[in-house]
Amino acid sequence: MKVLLVNGSPHREGCTYTALCQVSAALNEEGIDTDLFWIGDKPISACAGCGKCRDTRKCVFSDGVNDFLDIAGDYDGFVFGAPARQGRAEGGMASFMGRGFYVDLHSGGQRFLLKPAASVVSVGSGGSAGAWDQMNPYFALMQMPIISSLDWNAVRGSGPEEVKKELEGERMMQVLGRNMAYFLQCKDMATRMGLPRPGQEAV
Repeated sequence: MKVLLVNGSPHREGCTYTALCQVSAALNEEGIDTDLFWIGDKPISACAGCGKCRDTRKCVFSDGVNDFLDIAGDYDGFVFGAPARQGRAEGGMASFMGRGFYVDLHSGGQRFLLKPAASVVSVGSGGSAGAWDQMNPYFALMQMPIISSLDWNAVRGSGPEEVKKELEGERMMQVLGRNMAYFLQCKDMATRMGLPRPGQEAV
């Protein structure tokens, strides 16, 4: 089993990366493999609503969104991390998630169907709740079970070293990783025992 952790910060190894590494470590301890995907530091356009992804199963904008979609089907779960700006998820991550999930939803894909997902937010002081609430509806729309922890999945600090010293956030990331692993193990056991997936309505 494999989980993809998506770093939605323009800083490749900043606070969000540090939080995702903490989740990754907890998953690895439970026998779950992990990979990190960075969305990059270039501007990411919002969806243009052109509808061409219905035919191509890709976005007309050639950037990291398509790179992500190319590999997403190979993973069993996802953790999306982003810094909060003025109480909202960083703009690049919002556009990335909006386009990525739109392509899959409107092209008949099932890259994400019934795969567990979680959101992680890094903040300097506050504003995590708004960003967390902003990210989770994407998962609900895609029928992805949402994995939670002890509170809103957030870490605090103005830099990676501060995040590492913040014990409450680290504990939250560890619990999140263990909860994700448990869900994946339960799902795997159910599949091996022959429990069929729920039927899907035509849309």
